[in-house]
Amino acid sequence: MKPFADPRAVRRAVSLAAMHYLVVDDETRLTDLVVRYLTESGHTAEGRYDGPSGLAAARDPRLDGIVLDVMMPGMDGVEVCRTLRGEGIDVPVVLLTARGAIDERVAGLDAGADDYLVKPFAMEELLARLRAISRRRPDCSGRLQVGDLVLDPERQRAWRADTELDLSRREFAVLRVLMEHAGRVVTRLQLLDEVWDGETDLRSNAIDVHVSKVRAKVDRAFGRTTITTLRGRGYRLETAS
Repeated sequence: MKPFADPRAVRRAVSLAAMHYLVVDDETRLTDLVVRYLTESGHTAEGRYDGPSGLAAARDPRLDGIVLDVMMPGMDGVEVCRTLRGEGIDVPVVLLTARGAIDERVAGLDAGADDYLVKPFAMEELLARLRAISRRRPDCSGRLQVGDLVLDPERQRAWRADTELDLSRREFAVLRVLMEHAGRVVTRLQLLDEVWDGETDLRSNAIDVHVSKVRAKVDRAFGRTTITTLRGRGYRLETAS
């Protein structure tokens, strides 16, 4: 295993868009090393040390990629990958396999893995492979992200940083419209059309009430000021707070 990249390599990695990765391997030291390297390279990463806990963590829709060891207790990496694909989860996966274990690689690729890497490996190569499979398989989920706010329209879930937001159906719709127009003014009429579909009118205070509820859950609960009111114009989700 090569040591961590030199500072110049890390700076080059930091210049790339930040991703969120999951590393699953029963070799605790290796898992922690990979997590640390990905974090120092400007990304976020978390580790798991067996198949069942890795599978549970892999269902997080915020993940941009998974590093998955084949040989693990409880459930091997091939079965984890096969289960994810069977559930319709299309997150990119790089398998870690033993040198010469061609059958493992074939089984993993047949189970839906995107690439594999033979142990021992260089950290720089692992990161390069993660970047490559992300380019080949762009995110088609429609997930929205503004800063540390993430919204998944398909699963009707939203997060601020690592905390899931408890939003009603209407509050979720309000936040979605604001995120779709992040940095731009969203008028009350736009919200009326896109969220209420004509079920209320501009004279109602329903719009103000729901925006206030969203602001309480998205901003005030985290000590932020993201959603601003522009008197007489509407609302805006700021792109930096």
